[in-house]
Amino acid sequence: MSKSRLNKEFSERDIKRMRNIVSGNTADRTRVQTGFEQQKKEYSEGDIWEENGKTWTIKNSLKQTITKHDKLREMVKFPLKCGCNKPMKPTKLNKKMWTIHGKCFNCVIEHETHLKATGGYKEYASKLMNANKNSFVMDYEQAVDAFLDDKGDNFMSEAGDIENWSKAKINPEVIKTLKENIKQLKELEL
Repeated sequence: MSKSRLNKEFSERDIKRMRNIVSGNTADRTRVQTGFEQQKKEYSEGDIWEENGKTWTIKNSLKQTITKHDKLREMVKFPLKCGCNKPMKPTKLNKKMWTIHGKCFNCVIEHETHLKATGGYKEYASKLMNANKNSFVMDYEQAVDAFLDDKGDNFMSEAGDIENWSKAKINPEVIKTLKENIKQLKELEL
């Protein structure tokens, strides 16, 4: 075969590609290509931007569109009126008081002011604090029981080794102290 015939069968690009394969440089390019590459912009939680005629945001690590109905949805999640029949705006204070008391902020203020004037506020505050304490004690007791009931297991590491993560021996004095703390907290009245 003559050299001119080889040149007709293989282009310069084909020859460069074969040389790259033989030399082990398979990632090397054989031609230069130009074009437009769109820049991707990274957004984080709470950012708001417009793209393709839509407004976008990131909430709870998810990309979501912002629509004109979002404000309406927020209002539907939150009651429009309190027991006082006054409109209740979804403000930070109203949301907090609604979850705790089932009333708007103004109703809670009026109720607590009335209790202070009549002398019942101390008992009311004590009930609220004791309910909070009892919830904490219940969570604390469940965490201690879960820790004591944990059997420990074998786990496979990334390297494929089996590791025994069984519970280390717990000092009985520590367990006794934890149980005594729970007992004292249950008896404590605020």
